[in-house]
Amino acid sequence: MSERKLRLAIIQMHVDAGNPDANFARLERKLNEAVQGAEKPDLIMFPEMWNTGYALEQIEQIADIEGERTKAMLSDFARSNQVQIIGGSIAEKREGGVYNTIYAFDANGEVMADYSKIHLFRLMDEEKHLQAGDKLGQLEVAGAQAGMMICYDIRFPELARKLALGGAKVLFVPAQWPNPRLHHWRTLLMARAIENQMFVIACNRCGTSGTSTFFGHSLVIDPWGEIIAEAGEEEVIVRAEIDLDTVDAVRAKIPVFEDRRPSLY
Repeated sequence: MSERKLRLAIIQMHVDAGNPDANFARLERKLNEAVQGAEKPDLIMFPEMWNTGYALEQIEQIADIEGERTKAMLSDFARSNQVQIIGGSIAEKREGGVYNTIYAFDANGEVMADYSKIHLFRLMDEEKHLQAGDKLGQLEVAGAQAGMMICYDIRFPELARKLALGGAKVLFVPAQWPNPRLHHWRTLLMARAIENQMFVIACNRCGTSGTSTFFGHSLVIDPWGEIIAEAGEEEVIVRAEIDLDTVDAVRAKIPVFEDRRPSLY
């Protein structure tokens, strides 16, 4: 198998708002399920805020302090199974407040990158309870540059373009994207893939939380904007394989980046 190919396992799962113990237990079961079968994945990913859900009124009390519980579990799993992990995102309490943070692990269990959501979603009162991150989500997978964004971030095309200009060939997007905005979810993700000629790997949660329902539809999209894999609305592990060399071929075919005129815009 080419070093530039990646076998993916995307864990679309329900999240119990306000119940970290139940969520850690559920994720552990799903992780063990993800590495079963004839072809073990190279990389596993799961949804946004999987440890607490959007229990924002109690987030100060239940957020993972410095991400320690998350890092302990995911580091051990990555090392034991020799698999990379894009750890969804967690509510992480650190000095200055609570952040919505992704930790990414290499196959040796080392943290290779982290990213805290920089656009807070007012419709879910994020700005009242969470702090915004202040750096880009950049890492390397399969010898290629990659980027990380979280949920609402995908409404900001300039962020995805910044990551692409930095060399990203694949974009990872954990989310808790609710009904009724399925059309927005699919359209925005496909647009980010097409305009930046990159793979987009998006993992949404499913199930119900309070008055919100979440439709799942986790997606793997290629640099042409074609959907390689898409989940329905139930808990499922979406499996797909991508070849990052495809990005160079697409960018050579339609040289968007060479034809940009940033002096005008």
